[in-house]
Amino acid sequence: MLVSSIADHMKCPRTRPAQLPNPDFQPPYPSFSIRFPENVSQLVMAVIGAQHKSASDAADGASRATLTTFLTSRASTTLPSFFEWASVTDNKGFYNIIALGYWPSKAAYESWAKESGFKAWWQALGPDSPNGWFLEAFFPTTDRFETLFNTDTAREGSAHMGQCMSEAVKEHGYWGSMRDRIPLSQTDGLEGVKAVPDGYRSPPEDVTPTGRVIIPGRKNLAVIRSGQDWLDTTPEERTLYLDTMHPVLTKGMDFLRDHGDEVGCYSCRFIEVVDPKTAKPDGIDRTFGLAYFNELASLEKWCKEHPTHLAIFGGFFQYAKKLGNNVTLRVFHEVMVLQPEQQYFEYVGCHPRTGMLVTIC
Repeated sequence: MLVSSIADHMKCPRTRPAQLPNPDFQPPYPSFSIRFPENVSQLVMAVIGAQHKSASDAADGASRATLTTFLTSRASTTLPSFFEWASVTDNKGFYNIIALGYWPSKAAYESWAKESGFKAWWQALGPDSPNGWFLEAFFPTTDRFETLFNTDTAREGSAHMGQCMSEAVKEHGYWGSMRDRIPLSQTDGLEGVKAVPDGYRSPPEDVTPTGRVIIPGRKNLAVIRSGQDWLDTTPEERTLYLDTMHPVLTKGMDFLRDHGDEVGCYSCRFIEVVDPKTAKPDGIDRTFGLAYFNELASLEKWCKEHPTHLAIFGGFFQYAKKLGNNVTLRVFHEVMVLQPEQQYFEYVGCHPRTGMLVTIC
């Protein structure tokens, strides 16, 4: 029996229609959502990164060691519920090593930042740092947050704070299902502020690092983290994934990274999860896209209409068909639609194409 992705305690009378094609719609394959405890009303995802001119500049592991000190500090009683390491070389050739952490509340995150010494260290960062640093933190209330997993056994990101996984949900496999899974969409259109294509992109040749910059939040900014895990696939499926799906996915992520202004995407990184000791992706076989859109409608439009996403969407159906729907590839996503005060972007010594710096540089 299918259940709603929206937990019972978050349901309310709809004033805005759902996008479900018809009451009898059956998704093409099962998917699941995280159930959080009823007393959890807000989550935190923090993206804390060090930006180096190249991977070799980060080879000594100093920036990673510095962040590890804070993320594992015994002085804090509110360490992240979960964190992992990831890396990406951006389209300016800069190597970014990232700690992605989750907390069960903003109060817990702020307590960690103070007790671990991270806050004092961050505020003291200056131009003498050998590399750039960035902090992108999100504080969604659970009514502005949704998850989707193609297996009920995976644990990714916010799932580490979940109470359990739902039964198979009915709101997936159709255009508009992402919106239908967000509890607030029952009564709110979640409209954001349209981006002006020519107004937030730095000249391609401009890679001179900036100083310390704080970027204000934007109304109903849409953030998506969408991940892939092929570590435990069969040899045949692994080959199929790497030969067919992964190249198409990479092409879509590169489009959002390089031409996102055409579809309302401020920033997109296609990131590899890495070994915490070596900072290398060898043997990990996990990636995720992390993208920031001016509003949910822009993300939906890219998904529904743009050739790069249609290739991903259609390709997955063909991929599943070739495997007789016996897919062992694990995929998931987390989507949040944020009020301005639920976003924090700060950059120290980063080049102006980094994250949300594109909005002002």
